[in-house]
Amino acid sequence: MSTIVGVVLGLIAVGVGMVIKGASLSSLLNPAAILIIFVGTAASLIVAFPWEEIKRFPKLLRYAFSSPKQVSKVEIIQYCVMLAGMVRREGLLSLEAEMSKAKHPFLAMGLGLVIDGTEPELARDIMLQEIEAMESRHRVNASIFSQAGTYAPTLGVLGAVVGLVAAMSNMSNMEALGQSISAAFMATMFGIFTGYVLWHPIANKLKRRSQQEAELKLLMVEGIMGLLETLNPAIMESKLAVFLPTSERELLKESPTKAGEGNSKAQKTRAS
Repeated sequence: MSTIVGVVLGLIAVGVGMVIKGASLSSLLNPAAILIIFVGTAASLIVAFPWEEIKRFPKLLRYAFSSPKQVSKVEIIQYCVMLAGMVRREGLLSLEAEMSKAKHPFLAMGLGLVIDGTEPELARDIMLQEIEAMESRHRVNASIFSQAGTYAPTLGVLGAVVGLVAAMSNMSNMEALGQSISAAFMATMFGIFTGYVLWHPIANKLKRRSQQEAELKLLMVEGIMGLLETLNPAIMESKLAVFLPTSERELLKESPTKAGEGNSKAQKTRAS
């Protein structure tokens, strides 16, 4: 929702600003400027990145405009505390039945390492390497949009130059000259708008989501380490609670369902 609201506000700001300044909104319908900015930006990205990475662009764009459901940190902590109690009572092999019920695929992978009797340090290295590989992929995805945000404003200047060349070739008709100059600068406006209201902000959103996912997975790594060390459930909770802000730690005492709802409300409060 924040992406949609932000883009809509940006469009309103430009549209209302143009009206206040006395510019006609019909001037936005400039096929040449649209062609230079959007097709030119696409061409630059295709040159800059391998096709295997570029073809993910539509999927990443949909992801930026969606709200993927993600398990909360509170739920993960409560689940790990429950598993710690199970391990203390029944041993590590009791976790085998929990692999199919794990709250997250990454957590299921960690439980598999525990069941296989993997050494704690090796298990930690495997899980941390998985997080590092994920972050590397996400950096590439975000860089596609960062580069688009860099190319678009420069292509806007190129569009303005092309428009001015066309305008200068028709100096005899002053009315047509004014319209040509106005149209020339529309490319610059499109380039700056898409670069700094669309592409760079989307890149930042992808980076932020990657950081949030990495933080969640680091929490799972510590939970798996706690299971390998057969920590007491109370100690496990204290160990994992450091991943939560103080305002959310009371949610650990609630039931998993209520805690998930409370955590969602807390996240919305912080976001607002």
